[in-house]
Amino acid sequence: MQKILGFIFISFLFTGCSFTNSYYILSIAPTPQEHYKGRHNIIGIEKIIVPKYLFKREIAVAKSNSQITFLSNAVWAEDLDDGLTQRLIGYLQKKFNNPNIYTYPWGVEKQPTLKIRVAITRFIAQGNAVYLDANWEIIYLQSNRSKAKLFSTMIPLKNKESDTIVSSMDKAFSELEETIAVELR
Repeated sequence: MQKILGFIFISFLFTGCSFTNSYYILSIAPTPQEHYKGRHNIIGIEKIIVPKYLFKREIAVAKSNSQITFLSNAVWAEDLDDGLTQRLIGYLQKKFNNPNIYTYPWGVEKQPTLKIRVAITRFIAQGNAVYLDANWEIIYLQSNRSKAKLFSTMIPLKNKESDTIVSSMDKAFSELEETIAVELR
């Protein structure tokens, strides 16, 4: 009997510990349809600030304006603040054909001509849509001027499956990336 229980326990450890069957990322930058000529030599991107509910690995879904649940079978395979920062860098590098876009600050001699700061205040599925709200700013370091902008988008959901939610989140972030790129050209 002990051997059977031991075998079941070990089997559970190797097969049943994780109920998660889907891991998701948003860090792969899409290939832009159109390319812009870059006016800026070096751009620094500060680490994107995300709401605390995005620090959990499970995908968050809002049941109401004040209640969030987490999908236990759908997990982020990356820290979203790091992943989204790298994605924005990759997208802008492709969009402007400029490899001189880095995470800011960095320990190299090259100083950026501008830096971009993004704070996401809402990035979640609620009802039949995914919502992305953000504040972002371009800081021109040589003149110490800045431009602050608000961004908000809503992407409809075809259903409430985790694949659909992540796909809509990807589309929402793509809109934010393009908005920032348009402002930089």
